[in-house]
Amino acid sequence: MSTAPRLAAAKRDWGHDETGCTVLHIDMDAFYASLEVARHPELRGRPVIIGTGPRSVVSAASYEARRYGINSAMPSARARQLCPDGVFLPVDMRYYRSVSRAIMTDVFHAVTDRVEQVSVDEGYMDVSGALLAWKRPTAIGAWIREQVERRFHVTCSVGVAANKLVAKMASTNAKPNGMLLIPRARSAEFVQMMPLRGIPGIGPSLEKRLNAWGVDSVADLAAMSPDALERATGSRAAARGLWMASHGLDDRAVTPVRVEKSVGSEETLLKDTTDQRVVCRLLREACDEVASSLRHRGFVARTVTVKLRFADLSYRTRSRTLERPVDSAAALYPECVRLLHAMLGMSASDAGASTAAPAGSAAFPAAAGFGDGVSPDAPLPKLVRLAGMSASSLSHAEATAVQPSLDDLLEESDAADARTADDRRRRAEAALDAVRDRFGGKAVRFGA
Repeated sequence: MSTAPRLAAAKRDWGHDETGCTVLHIDMDAFYASLEVARHPELRGRPVIIGTGPRSVVSAASYEARRYGINSAMPSARARQLCPDGVFLPVDMRYYRSVSRAIMTDVFHAVTDRVEQVSVDEGYMDVSGALLAWKRPTAIGAWIREQVERRFHVTCSVGVAANKLVAKMASTNAKPNGMLLIPRARSAEFVQMMPLRGIPGIGPSLEKRLNAWGVDSVADLAAMSPDALERATGSRAAARGLWMASHGLDDRAVTPVRVEKSVGSEETLLKDTTDQRVVCRLLREACDEVASSLRHRGFVARTVTVKLRFADLSYRTRSRTLERPVDSAAALYPECVRLLHAMLGMSASDAGASTAAPAGSAAFPAAAGFGDGVSPDAPLPKLVRLAGMSASSLSHAEATAVQPSLDDLLEESDAADARTADDRRRRAEAALDAVRDRFGGKAVRFGA
């Protein structure tokens, strides 16, 4: 859900010279909310808000909901005050990602392989190699819009320009459900009519800093020399980037293969807590979601990170790199519990050592106490507001060699099916993936 400023005056005919305009930026319109309306047609025309729970935030809102002043990152409780008759739905990332993959694969890649996906609902295309067949970039943009709406029942907006920066700003100002061509010769003129926040990357802090130097618009920015910009920003690289952007220039290439850096999941509690079991439950559910996502994308991970946000809104993270790559929640969760204890300085002396592993499930052996001796009943030393985890140092599973340990080899030789316990747990999790794919992400989960 884009919150970038739009100008009504920018959504006009800028001319029809498409020479050199080989970059398209495609941005889905209110993607999450639109997908919910697509599978629930009875919601059409109603204000739909994605984000439920008294302490959650809005992830997306339909254009009907935005008329009430609702935008992304707004507390859901505030959204309910502004729009008490709105339809509030939970986030279903599995569904949104599956449709996103289909759009990217079946529509974008049908035109060219020069596709750079930057998020679940937007991407760039370099169509220079496709023009022999398509003739005009705007013909490609029109076809994409028609295909996405006809096949997936959602709309998208397209920016056509000579570079990524101007294409993205054009798609923003084409919303909703529009297409905007900015001829190369008019790039600077288009950019310089925008407010500062119209340039992607300029946030409140940088805007305030530039305002202090008398810069209130992109036109003001373009009038500054590179040296003055360096003094204003304190960074030569930032000054160069701002100077180029203010003149409608961008030398970044469309990069078809983006190396995914991490996969994560986190959740805010309804009430701050020091109950270790509650926090461990959140970590267990996060591990389940992350592991499932890793398997669907064909990745394994080497690094595990736990994130906590406390009652005072401060947060802390702690990471550990594993001996070998993994893609199962059974392998991720014990590490998360150890990181939780280490992060909070908890030891076996806290509320008594655990003398026996607490009950868990077949795939999640226990709720806490994985070898560090901390009792699962020990309270956390700080009130926790949010807990989550992420997996990083990703590599493709098929191309990653995993060296079995001596314990693995001994276990395989003793087992009737020549499989280790980790193998069996991973197969169980893969079976759950199949159930969720068919019946929805919340259809089944491991017991507590």
